Amino acid sequence: MKNKLWMGMAAVACLGLSACQPEAKEARFMSYNVKNGYGLDDSTNYVRTAEVIRKETPDVVAIQELDSVTGRSHGTYVLGELGKHTGMYATYAPAIDFDGGKYGIGILSKEKPLNVYRRALPGREEARTMLITEFSDYVYICTHLSLTEEDRMASLPIIKEEITRFKKPVLIAGDWNATPESDFLKAMQNDFTILTDMSQPTFPADTPDSTIDYIAVSKSTASKIKPQRAYTVNAPVQSDHRPVVVVADLF
Repeated sequence: MKNKLWMGMAAVACLGLSACQPEAKEARFMSYNVKNGYGLDDSTNYVRTAEVIRKETPDVVAIQELDSVTGRSHGTYVLGELGKHTGMYATYAPAIDFDGGKYGIGILSKEKPLNVYRRALPGREEARTMLITEFSDYVYICTHLSLTEEDRMASLPIIKEEITRFKKPVLIAGDWNATPESDFLKAMQNDFTILTDMSQPTFPADTPDSTIDYIAVSKSTASKIKPQRAYTVNAPVQSDHRPVVVVADLF
């Protein structure tokens, strides 16, 4: 009886007090076009690529340009190698058949996703795909969008359709092959808030002068996430892109 009385008094005391808001959980989000582990020094080194990721201690990473058991990768499942060296769970989404295997995108995560969805996206130079992973506190989407602006614009309604199924924070990340001043980025920001720092270029990795890698959150769920900081990782040789990271609180 005393416990019930105390709980009731505590609930009344919390009314209107910010201190009684749900406790925030910090999460670290990352996106990295790894170019299949092939660096600007013309060497392939999965351990080196994984070390870039591991140092940032992300909860989840959207990864682009991944071979799966191709001739080019000498039969290696590249995302699996990165997962092994980071200690993270690997979820893969092939976009095309390539060189005896597959080529596509993936997500590494500390936890196994609750649900996984895949959806084809337009790409006239090569087929594209979207990988959606659902976790207990958020949804993380990986994309590697077309080089063609028309195909990127055609991808947007598909992306918007897919996110409507979720009520928790929905984040989308990847190499979008579009600069901040492009029509696609302007259209994207009607429904998404860009969390990464668009003033920090991500490509090419050695002397970056273009921003084409992003992490964003759906505006419909943005109230459930509070960004704390965003930065581009200084990784000048491990790939032709630099990775981006967002640290945020989830409510």
